[in-house]
Amino acid sequence: MRVIVIGAGLAGLTVAWYLRERGADVTVLERHAGPGLDCSFANAALQHPSMAEPWNTPGVLGLLLRNIGRTDSHMLIRLRALPRLLGWGGRFIRASRADRHFANTGKNVLLARYSAGLMRELRERARLQYGAYDRGSLQVFRNDEVAASTLAWVRQLAQFGLEHRTLSVAQLVAEEPALGPIACDLVGAIHMPQDCGGDAYRYCCAMAARLQERGVKLQYGVSAGRLHVSASGLAQLSDKGAEPWTGDAIVLAAGAGSAALARRAGLALPVQPVKGYSITAPCIQGVLAPRIPVIDDVLHMAAVPLEAGGLRVAGTAEFAGYNREVDPQRVANIVALLGRLYPDYARALSASDIRPWAGLRPMCADGVPLLGATSIRNLFLNTGHGHLGWTLAAGSARLVADQVMGCAPDIDPAPYALARFSGPR
Repeated sequence: MRVIVIGAGLAGLTVAWYLRERGADVTVLERHAGPGLDCSFANAALQHPSMAEPWNTPGVLGLLLRNIGRTDSHMLIRLRALPRLLGWGGRFIRASRADRHFANTGKNVLLARYSAGLMRELRERARLQYGAYDRGSLQVFRNDEVAASTLAWVRQLAQFGLEHRTLSVAQLVAEEPALGPIACDLVGAIHMPQDCGGDAYRYCCAMAARLQERGVKLQYGVSAGRLHVSASGLAQLSDKGAEPWTGDAIVLAAGAGSAALARRAGLALPVQPVKGYSITAPCIQGVLAPRIPVIDDVLHMAAVPLEAGGLRVAGTAEFAGYNREVDPQRVANIVALLGRLYPDYARALSASDIRPWAGLRPMCADGVPLLGATSIRNLFLNTGHGHLGWTLAAGSARLVADQVMGCAPDIDPAPYALARFSGPR
């Protein structure tokens, strides 16, 4: 079976691996000059089943309206993006109803736990070196109200298999001594042992090399044009000035570009780009380096150590259409937040130490990814993961590959299928 995978990020490369394992002849097409150069490049470097809930939490509409145009907000809507959000936004808001949000969180957690087990197997089987480590993550609390609400939420999620351990401030500082300088500002924490760190870009580079060793063809610099699936099931992808690529199936794993490509095939996807920011900073001599990923819900940020050295700090969601520009004000906000979490480290950084980045997350309207078959014969999806692309990478890819190759999936694919949007609202 010949399969064309569009996209050489986390989603595309990982599905290519599972397709090849099942005997498919796989070609991966990527518009960039190499693997992992889009949203996979500098994400939070954390796989986090513990925070798999969709971003459209109950009350999100009021939050968004209050923060239109506010560059200091963790969730920002740019005015110019409003027109394109109207239809998608209605679905986004409807899915924020408490019962729907909890149900969708459960879908994501189940897929995240499945993905975590597969990623460990894949790491060993493919001999992938990407700075992975299994130390869990810490969610810190700055007041009793946040502690109580977070603990209540985490206990609810225990029914989906999530584990946690509560920590006093003293226990927290023992786990992560770099938090010592702000211990007086904290009231406790939880440790989430199922989370793990790892550099997604390094993973993409390592996976691309393994795929080439296994005979998968990776072609870069390809600007995919028109998708077409004939009545006989032959899938074709055209590119300007090149011979079309043909196969028995196409997997659309092009991140934020997936919706535009699908439209060319006559398929509407409820996916919009949401810009996320990160900064990467080096280890500083004489300053205690963090060793465990830390999530601060009050600050809406995550600070994740990189095994190669340094720290990745991520936060903010920005609805700005397909604008990929790095806004200096948004970067400055993240740097300021870092100063509230690791003040000694932040003070020791110079402007030249900080590498800012912004990427477009492909966000499905209900916060659950779009995986598997579509109404178009032999066109499959692996997109719409939002902030969970790294967390769900292996599980999503396996689920999609199983469907492409006609194998029985390990988990029910229905909750992740595009068909869920064709039913009653």
